[in-house]
Amino acid sequence: MALIQLALIWVVYAVVVVLLAAISSIFVFTYQKPRDRAASVTIVSIFTITSLLATVLLLPVDVALVSSTVSSKVGQRKEWATQQKVDEIVQTLTILYYTLFSLDALLCLVVVPFTYFWYEEYDQVQIEDGRQTFGSRVWGAFKYTIGFLVFVVILFLVGFFIPVAARDNSGRYDFDYFRHLLGDENQGERALTFALGLLTTIGTLLYVLYTGAGLSLMPIALIKSAPSTSIPTLSATTESELEANRERQRQLEGRNTGTEGGLNPKDRRELDALVREERTLVRRQRVAAEAAGEHDSWLIKTWHKIEAVFRPIKLIGGLLLLIVTIVLWVSMLLTGIDKAAHSLCKHECGYILAHVQLFNPINAALVESSKIFPIDYVIFLLITMYFFFSSVVGVATIGIRFLWLRLFDIRKGHSSPQAMLMATVMLTLLALAINYSLAMMVAPQYSHFGSQMFCDHTLKQHGEQPDCSNHSNHIIPCTEATGNAAARNVCTASVASTFLDRISVNFPFFGIVEFWAQFVFLAILLIVFVTTLFRAPKLQDYEAEQDAEEEEEEGLLASTGRRFGATWQDITGRASKQVGTRNGNAGD
Repeated sequence: MALIQLALIWVVYAVVVVLLAAISSIFVFTYQKPRDRAASVTIVSIFTITSLLATVLLLPVDVALVSSTVSSKVGQRKEWATQQKVDEIVQTLTILYYTLFSLDALLCLVVVPFTYFWYEEYDQVQIEDGRQTFGSRVWGAFKYTIGFLVFVVILFLVGFFIPVAARDNSGRYDFDYFRHLLGDENQGERALTFALGLLTTIGTLLYVLYTGAGLSLMPIALIKSAPSTSIPTLSATTESELEANRERQRQLEGRNTGTEGGLNPKDRRELDALVREERTLVRRQRVAAEAAGEHDSWLIKTWHKIEAVFRPIKLIGGLLLLIVTIVLWVSMLLTGIDKAAHSLCKHECGYILAHVQLFNPINAALVESSKIFPIDYVIFLLITMYFFFSSVVGVATIGIRFLWLRLFDIRKGHSSPQAMLMATVMLTLLALAINYSLAMMVAPQYSHFGSQMFCDHTLKQHGEQPDCSNHSNHIIPCTEATGNAAARNVCTASVASTFLDRISVNFPFFGIVEFWAQFVFLAILLIVFVTTLFRAPKLQDYEAEQDAEEEEEEGLLASTGRRFGATWQDITGRASKQVGTRNGNAGD
């Protein structure tokens, strides 16, 4: 039975990894510019995004495996869960985590930069002339990547030799969990811990801006994104108006042909206005064609059709995501207050929380659902994907910048290979920050011990586990600050939480920055959310262009019939027959 349960957990994880590969592929192909697509960029981007998401989503597997060793009903370890078996599970998870973290760091700092320079080295003319060979291109890319290799070497050397933080003797670390964190690490593990701590801290700075903005923009964008005019109708209307505009210009010019002095002042003003309107209509026609995906790949066109099918439920989905965002914001704020007020060692250990004292709704939901795997996995997967896609929305909205300079734009079907690789690096760093935020702020109790409970009685003789069969109120959740020796024989912290806590304890600076950055994240999320509520609706690209020219604003729930009509026209790709009639009447 135990073997089947453990196998089921790993099978679910394997299925999720395959699903993540599909999601990564769809993301990359959707945002890439079809005519500039490169196989090397596509493969590296898909593999890197899959790897980083697989790292974050290993946490529920970690929690499920360590929780499977304990019977929460009696607060004891199961018969099969000997200490040797538990150690084997922890060792397997540790190796897998170190492998994934090392792979993420290698991809972010070496492979992606090399691929970037490899693409930049491509020269079609030199290849045709025989002046550029495969070897020369590799060497050209490698020369620019040497700087990143030097940075990686320096990073690990610093982590290899840097001393860990000094300890006090006040007794605040006098718990088994903290003694385990402060235990001896080999130099290699310490170097990796330092490197991941640094990358996570850098990612946290990006996370504060991009994910904070994305979490507030995504639900509002869904609510306000349903247009009252479909793309085919917009294109047909624009074409008709453009024809009428040019015909009127020809009439004015023909009326004054041969007239001495040219156009009179009234006709001149009208012609100037028509010329300005023509420029606007031409731009609108171009953007409408671009939005319709006339020159896009079949995948982009299919994506537009799917968006049109689900457009009627965007409002409901946006409202649900809005509720989720509010609950996430409240949960993270409560955990932040809890850590600031009740952390045993405060800034000296990066505000590790030894015992959750304030109720956190998402944490409570995950702890309860973890008793029936894989319900908690589904919830955690949805939350992780929400954070990830919100980060994508933030990157697409803000752009890839250096200070105030906009370097690259991330847009569906229009992202250059360089932009995709830069976005991949940013998403890797953001994923490390999301991993910290989910484990330490969103669901700290779940991430550390899951549903594990222990019997809070003294140990019996001969190492027998205490019995709480008649004292169910003494069966309590496992915590980091448990002083009962019985907990040591029952509770097993997840490998992910141990790794993150070890970063905070051994290198408190990282823990301090990552902790207080969460409050900045919450502040930015709130500011952007409130600002977005009182702004004009954020529509699609072609509508944004139209709004910039005509300054039109649409009500949130207005023109419901036209919205559903626009949805049907976007699905079929045909404009309403009434368009020509209306324009014909207007011309009359």
